[in-house]
Amino acid sequence: MALLNADIPPIYCQVRKEYLYDFKKHHGESEECVVFGLTSMAGAATLFHIMLPNGAVFFRLPISAFFQKDFDRTKVPDMQVDTLQLWNSFSYYPSVHHFGYLTSQRGKYFGKDKKEYFGEYLFTIDWCHPETNILDTEHSEIPHEHKCGHVLALDNGNFAIQPNNRILWNISNFTTRDDIPDYKVQTTSWNVENTGWITEDTDKMFYKIEDK
Repeated sequence: MALLNADIPPIYCQVRKEYLYDFKKHHGESEECVVFGLTSMAGAATLFHIMLPNGAVFFRLPISAFFQKDFDRTKVPDMQVDTLQLWNSFSYYPSVHHFGYLTSQRGKYFGKDKKEYFGEYLFTIDWCHPETNILDTEHSEIPHEHKCGHVLALDNGNFAIQPNNRILWNISNFTTRDDIPDYKVQTTSWNVENTGWITEDTDKMFYKIEDK
């Protein structure tokens, strides 16, 4: 967990150059860059930090600013940021993790434009509330509101950030079914200490547990 800024696995890619000029010029052009970190602000898209070949560091660009290094920009569709990232960041406290089980795995996500997009897993962003002495006004720890964000390198050259309930993965030796599940949203807050039991009041290492 980090406050505001977090490291990510570096991504060598290209940036749409107009994003570096506040959309005032250089439309249709691109430049190589390394994406090395992110900013998470509640109520805003996840934003990324880059290093450029001239040594400049540029902060807080959306996922729509980038496309993959080996693609020709003229062949990569310019997609709206809200098609690439469905939900804003859920708090100022992001957690970045690379799940080994998903390394190099492929999947498809269902876009808000009703299209399917295929891509490869890079890493995952999740969010939390840092501690009880800070007022929690966000949704990151409400069971039915929680969303993570899996970062994907799409087959069309773009990158995307999508939650679990928009992605179906293709794990060759396990995912043998090809249907869209009808699971329900998880609404339960799981707690193992509120079920009416009590420990004996002694200094025994292997104390007894009784129903209260």
